[in-house]
Amino acid sequence: MPVAISNSSTLIHLAAIGRLVLLREFYGKITIPPAVWKEVIEEGKGRAGAIEMEKALEAGWIEVVSPVDVALLPLLKRDLGEGEAEAIALAIERQAEVVFLDESDARRVADLFGLHKTGVVGLLIRARLEGKIASLRQELDQLREDAGFWINEGLYRQALEAVGESVR
Repeated sequence: MPVAISNSSTLIHLAAIGRLVLLREFYGKITIPPAVWKEVIEEGKGRAGAIEMEKALEAGWIEVVSPVDVALLPLLKRDLGEGEAEAIALAIERQAEVVFLDESDARRVADLFGLHKTGVVGLLIRARLEGKIASLRQELDQLREDAGFWINEGLYRQALEAVGESVR
């Protein structure tokens, strides 16, 4: 089973549009660091993702694992939030197949370490290509409108073109 590590943004936004289950379908099990658990569950009580994440933990397809290399964390935290830093540290340690990151700073740091990354848009593209969702446009619009996820117009267009949906 591939090792997949997630930061909070991907979890929160997929949950907000009812698509958190895609992670389970694609990867079987998702690993998150304690800072992500804290951000989504403890600090996010009552918001998108909190209840879904608790259920996923109970079902056993999300696990919380602490990074071991604590020396790396302060370096990563200089440029990143705690959840992003822990997710990247864990991805490095576990030699993850993929780390889910949406923020550009975190994605840039992941590139420096040679990590394979994707985010909510990439996951939705895959879901559309594999027939798990009918319309990428509908999902992206829901992300923008209901979940408050910012997608620049260029990425929006590229994503639609990647799955053969028309760009208005």
